[in-house]
Amino acid sequence: SIASADMDLNQLEAFLTAQTKKQGGITSDQAAVIAKFWKNHRTQIHESLISQSRWDHVLKNMNWRVDLKSQLRHIDQINTPVAIVEMELGKNGQ
Repeated sequence: SIASADMDLNQLEAFLTAQTKKQGGITSDQAAVIAKFWKNHRTQIHESLISQSRWDHVLKNMNWRVDLKSQLRHIDQINTPVAIVEMELGKNGQ
């Protein structure tokens, strides 16, 4: 949770305090260790998560359109916009 939210120090403190008050949560000593680790390694953890989430592909082509439904069984669904997106991916350099 801490890494995915990329918490700043105020958010981290609030989160860890909530975790110590929760039944079955962490102890205050554990919270202190987690806080110290996060303060020292936040940048490296963030960069690692970003590199793991990148695609090895590039966007080669993209088409999109918006359709409106003009006739349906239920009147409340008429004129409901629907977006359709088509993306073509390719390997970098290919």
